[in-house]
Amino acid sequence: MKIEIREMATVDDATAFRTLNEEWITKIFSLEAKDIEILGNPQQMIVDKGGRVFVVSAEGEAVGCVALIPMEGGVYELSKMAISPKLRGMGIGRRLIEYAIAQARELGAKSLFLGSSTKLPHAVHLYETVGFQHVPPERLRPNPYVRANVFMEMAL
Repeated sequence: MKIEIREMATVDDATAFRTLNEEWITKIFSLEAKDIEILGNPQQMIVDKGGRVFVVSAEGEAVGCVALIPMEGGVYELSKMAISPKLRGMGIGRRLIEYAIAQARELGAKSLFLGSSTKLPHAVHLYETVGFQHVPPERLRPNPYVRANVFMEMAL
């Protein structure tokens, strides 16, 4: 399948970022205050702070997304990764995360971190296979999500 990965550029991209994330979050968990804040205004909450939001398109339709959220000291959070349910298992998530890692390096990031959940075993496995390492939560900045019980980082 031919896909295109690009930076969020339009209102439709921002809507897709919100919709794709709300779909998986509400299926397994519930939206939390930080989700609503970030998904409601990714331009202000991520891009205007020096981060990036990437959107994956297939046949003109947004089918995936991920964000790099800047923290202090060259550290970025890999966050809000979502792939459309109908296209999971086709390697799109791997291509997207590899692209995001490459973009983080271009931004000069020293490391990436993420919070995930044992209820998302396929996602955790993907993070492991691209080089993220499990770390104790106290090694990372405080995570605002109740659902997060897996903490990982990657030196770049």
